[in-house]
Order: sequence, then C-alpha cells, then structure tokens
Amino acid sequence: MPMSLLAMNLHNVTHPFLDADGDKLREECGIFGVIRAGEAAATTALGLHALQHRGQEAAGIVSFDGSEFYASRGLGHVAENFSSSEAIAALPGHMAAGHVRYSTTGGSGLRNVQPLYADLASGGFAVAHNGNISNAMTLRTDLVNKGSIFQSTSDTEVIIHLVATSRYPTIADRLVDALRLVEGAYALIVMTPEGMIACRDPLGIRPLVMGRMGDAILFASETVAFDVVGAELIREIDPGELVLVDFAGEIRSVRPFGSPSPRPCIFEHVYFSRPDSVFAGRSVYEARKAIGIELAIEAPCDADLVVPVPDSGVPAAIGFAQQSGLPFELGIIRSHYVGRTFIQPGDGARNSSVKRKHNANRALVEGKRIVLIDDSIVRGTTSLKIVEMMREAGAKEIHFRVASPPTAHSCFYGVDTPERSKLLAARMELEPMREFIKADSLAFISIDGLYRAVGKQGRDKACPQFCDACFTGEYPTSLTDLALAEAKSAQLPFADPKAA
Repeated sequence: MPMSLLAMNLHNVTHPFLDADGDKLREECGIFGVIRAGEAAATTALGLHALQHRGQEAAGIVSFDGSEFYASRGLGHVAENFSSSEAIAALPGHMAAGHVRYSTTGGSGLRNVQPLYADLASGGFAVAHNGNISNAMTLRTDLVNKGSIFQSTSDTEVIIHLVATSRYPTIADRLVDALRLVEGAYALIVMTPEGMIACRDPLGIRPLVMGRMGDAILFASETVAFDVVGAELIREIDPGELVLVDFAGEIRSVRPFGSPSPRPCIFEHVYFSRPDSVFAGRSVYEARKAIGIELAIEAPCDADLVVPVPDSGVPAAIGFAQQSGLPFELGIIRSHYVGRTFIQPGDGARNSSVKRKHNANRALVEGKRIVLIDDSIVRGTTSLKIVEMMREAGAKEIHFRVASPPTAHSCFYGVDTPERSKLLAARMELEPMREFIKADSLAFISIDGLYRAVGKQGRDKACPQFCDACFTGEYPTSLTDLALAEAKSAQLPFADPKAA
C-alpha cells in the first residue's frame, strides 16, 4: 500500500554532500512539477534527474491522487531516493512536484527537505521553492509572536504560514496575499486539491519555464528537464506571473504585482544552468561561447594553448580559442567518479580534493604557455591549486582568464556564496589576486562584456536588465533581515537599505 503523508517515507542517507573546497557558487534548488500526467511521480523523478546539478544535498517528491497527498523525501541524490519502482509506486496520482536542494537558509536536515506540506483549512498545500526570502526571519518572528508553530527552519515555511493566516477566500488569492509580504527571490510550484500553481517573483530573479507533454502541463527550473522527459517548451513564466492549472486542463494566468523591469539572475548564463538549457530566450551554451569570445577580445593573450577548467569552463574556452586563433586542448582531465565528497578533517585532506577531481595532462601542457579559462573565482583557493597543479606538470606560463566579472558581493537570492569577507575580489584588487593564485596574468570579463555576450548592448546603469548584484553590489530588492542584523550588531536604529 502507498504510504500517506502521515507515514512519510524519509530515507536517511548519512553522507551530507558538500563542495570540499567551498569555492564554487552553488544554486540552492531545482524544482519540477506536472499535472494531468499518467505517471506524475515517475515524470517528476526523471525531471529532477535533469536538474540534479542545481542541488545535490537532498531530493523530495509530493504527489496527489485526487483525494490524498503522498510524499517521499530524503538526503542524497535523486537516484538514491527515486530509482526503484517501489519508490514511485508510493507516490500515486496525476499531479506531482519535486525539489532538489542545497541548503543555506534553514540548514541541512530532513525537516527542511522540500516540497514542504501542510494541511490548511482549505485542504492540503505543498510548495517547492527555488530562491531565498530576504525578510524571512522578520516575517517568521512576527508569525511566531502571533502563535504560529514552525516545523522547519526553512524560509519557505514562512509562505505556508502566511497563506494559512490570510483571510482571502480562494487559495490563489491567499497565495498572492502572502507573496505581497515577501521580499527576495522565488520560483514556486504549489499543489492544492484544486490543481497546480506556478509563480515567479516580480523581478523574475529565479528561473521557471512551462511545458506540455500530451495533456499534461509541466513546470521546471530549466528547459533541459523538458528535453529529458519528452515535453515541449511552451514559454517562460513571466516575472510576477501566477499560472494556475486545474485537473480539467484549464490554464489561467494572473499578474497581480504590476510590471516592474525584470532582473533575472545573470549567473544562470555564466554557471548555474546546464549548457543545453535555454535561459531568458538564449541558448546557455551559445551565451557561454560568446562570453569566451568577449573575453578574448577584452583580454587577449600570447600563448600556445587554451585550456578549460572542466567542466564549467569548457564553452567559454571554446569561444576564447575560436576568437584568439589558439588551439583548444583538454589540458586538465576531470574524474567523473569523484563527485562531491563527504566532510573531511584537516587541511591536508581538503587540499587533496582538486587532484582527486582534476589532473593535469602533462604530455600536453609541459613546456607550453597556457590560458586557463574558468567560470568564476570565489575564494580563490581552487584557482590557486589548479595553477600550482599546472606548474607541477611543467607549464611554462599560466595565464588565467575568468568568464565573469569579479565576484565581490554575497548573494541573498538563493545562491550559496561565502560571506563577503571570504570573497577574494572583495578583499583584493586585480594584481594582488593574481599574486594570490600565482598566475602569470589574470583578467576577468567586464560587466558590459558579459551583457553583450548574453545578447544586450551593454549594461543599462539606470535600469540593469539582469540581477548582477554579486558583481556590482546593486541589489534589486530590500534586504530587511540583513539590515536588521547589521543594525543590531552595530547597535544602530534600524534602516532598510536596498544595498548591503
């Protein structure tokens, strides 16, 4: 017999997945939903496989069979939780939503694994959330003071309590009422007994797309999930739009938040999205190649080879090589059997992680002047280790080129960045950064060059077309919780700046 929500299947996998170096920006979540599908849970599991790169710490699926909700959530990869026929059979119904995650807000642990579920007065309510609510602690404190009892430490649960306490008559109106109080970034897939709701924050910071597969309607963080399940892309969900789909197949769209200028996250083009996805109307692969072309124009280099830091540096390196006329070669070979490693004690074990994942192709790079292409520099520790590895392999010169501007500011919209004091570009100018990573030269693409590569004329300073706060420090929304924390720390009166 399938387990009901009250007998939830919580698979307890004991190895939390972490980036061993803490030196890559990580998306927190990928979400997927389908309604009116014959095997909704199986389709959702397959879609989550395609989104596994967006979160490798935990995965969950909630389904609905017309009368009851079912759920299975667990730590680890999708395959560890949803590969068996028994796991899928425990999730019956024609509607399902799923989630893969990393954790920042709320931390790790099963109680924070999504989709989150609650029994409201109007019936069951499940929500999968990609993004980060930047006033979650402020809202949570107010709700707790009014008697709300939280079951998790996730910012997403705030949305459930706001919906539960809204006095509007319909679930859609209650959701809109709740979201009017929320600041920050969110892409949501919501399940109710009436159907599915997909929505995106008014600035469209986090991505969400809609597709069709026969009679079924699907939603996902990236278009690649539709490719994998055999669905057709319909369109992106617009910033600030709610799309409601019922079990008869009726689709309604509402836009209750006006029409602010969109600010989708530009780092989706740089790193987060899979290269075979389409984001903001542009092929991610083609955008990354164009970034490499712009980088070669802005920061040319006299060298023998262009070498990508695999795998994220590959498309940009191809573009750089094509523009510069230099050979593109795999001077670093990546092991695809290492994955994310468990927590290891001591710096010695931590420092060996790069050599477990990457190895220099000595026969190729020895005696050569090479251009290393990577997507970003965060703390700088990985870049340093890669440069040292190439020196040990006999590279004559190492020139480092970065396919994004310097990451000098933390993200508060659903990306796992270190605190600002640990970002290399926040602590150093260009030349000290070059000295830190021990490269012969170092250059980043300019912010205008990045905008050109993704199809714009350049950055509109008065109204930027993307969220680029990690590069510029210009945050597009208020950051209430951060402002409160800083005011408390400094014992100052509370102010609500838009920039941290």
